[in-house]
Amino acid sequence: MLQILFRCDDYWVIDKPAGMSFHAESEELGVMQALSMSYPDNTFFPVHRLDKLTSGLLIVACHVQAASLFGKMFEKHEMEKRYLALSERKPKKKQGTVSGGMATSRRGQWKLTQQNENLAVSQFFSTSFEGIRLFIIRPLTGKTHQIRVALKSVGSPILGDARYGGSVSDRGYLHAYSIQFEWDGETKKYLCLPTSGECFSPELSSFVVAHFDESLLKWPSKKVINITQHPLARTEKEI
Repeated sequence: MLQILFRCDDYWVIDKPAGMSFHAESEELGVMQALSMSYPDNTFFPVHRLDKLTSGLLIVACHVQAASLFGKMFEKHEMEKRYLALSERKPKKKQGTVSGGMATSRRGQWKLTQQNENLAVSQFFSTSFEGIRLFIIRPLTGKTHQIRVALKSVGSPILGDARYGGSVSDRGYLHAYSIQFEWDGETKKYLCLPTSGECFSPELSSFVVAHFDESLLKWPSKKVINITQHPLARTEKEI
């Protein structure tokens, strides 16, 4: 059964497990099907996605009006999200912005281009932890596989992400860690530290809390990139 972190009349917040698809695949239940089977008296509407590899925070709306409001917030890039990722390889730069067009490549992969078509923008900080590289990522757009492609482009494919050259591991080490937005005039923020995976240890979680304090991180302004005005950066898809 999926772990429900928060519920209200408008939406639920779920901790999606790694290895679970958003929609059903062959005989395996997806997130939406599992929700419907576990809570048959409720109706759920998807508002964004996490791909199969990724664990962590996922929001589902409980009625059409809420789904529409979330859709508008994602379109206007008003949802502040943070992801955690691990890599065995040191990046070309410790922090910065990865920006470029996303285009399909071979074997179901995506690649970055120098064009603005299907623009993807990700900001990140990284640090070393017990011989591994830890990233906190702020995606400013919601393109398919954009974080996985961004980290590969800086020389640090995600641990366990075989599709993009990551080292073999017990899982893909990408986790949706926090999400913040305005709802009914109040700021809502949800945090979910990773709990599955040999490398997502309690010690690493404590390190994240101590060293990735949002009040200390100097994220570049969205206005520098001006993605909200870009006509091709308007959809929220799989990360």
